[in-house]
Amino acid sequence: MAQYNNLLLENKEGILFITINRPSKMNALNIETVKEINAAMQDVYDDTDVRGIILTGSGEKAFVAGADIAEIAELNEVNGRRFSERGQEVFAMIEECPKPVIAAVNGFALGGGCELSMACHIRVASENARFGQPEVNLGLVPGYGGTQRLTQLVGKGKAMELMMTGDLISAAEAKEIGLVNHVTSAEDLMPKCLEIMRKIVAKAPIAVGMIVDCVNAWYDKEEHGYQTEANSFSRCCGSEDFKEGTSAFLEKRKPEFKGE
Repeated sequence: MAQYNNLLLENKEGILFITINRPSKMNALNIETVKEINAAMQDVYDDTDVRGIILTGSGEKAFVAGADIAEIAELNEVNGRRFSERGQEVFAMIEECPKPVIAAVNGFALGGGCELSMACHIRVASENARFGQPEVNLGLVPGYGGTQRLTQLVGKGKAMELMMTGDLISAAEAKEIGLVNHVTSAEDLMPKCLEIMRKIVAKAPIAVGMIVDCVNAWYDKEEHGYQTEANSFSRCCGSEDFKEGTSAFLEKRKPEFKGE
């Protein structure tokens, strides 16, 4: 497994833990860290030993407290576009990953950190987590997909309010508006993520990946969600996992999926 300056990676029984590790900067996303996330996700796509990913931040204060403001301050209209597009590309790799990705949000998830969590398929937050898109305070808009994903998750009106005011919200409010799936104590955060992940990785990998495709197609203006669903259903029907799943059900036994 590759070595990184700002990420810690550990594979435990097929579940890859990716930890953003810049505690002195509250795990803020600088350009190097975004590049490392990109490289790690590329490996995830190809590594058959990885069945699912849990993404978190080091320490108890922050998941990711935002982007590196020192780097952002140097942007102009020309390189600002590429900065945004590059982040969007990397976060899309997470959103489109055929393997389940769960964000374990411990502490602050602000700006790029909130955007990173929203790119994951499922979000679990500790009680002390705080979410927000405060870019407006810098004279900016979210640039790593936040304007789109926040609207998808919480609705137009609430997304407008959060981005226009730059307000931060608690984990409890984030769950209330649909931004996170579950809220736990700090001690129970990782066990809850593992509980969900173990349920998912026990299912048919091909079907799990196609669920990601189908759900994402609903939001893609160039895709037809129902057609993507029908195509995915058809492909599942041709898989060995489908034969195993149906046979196991009829034979009243637990299926043994192989991702084939």
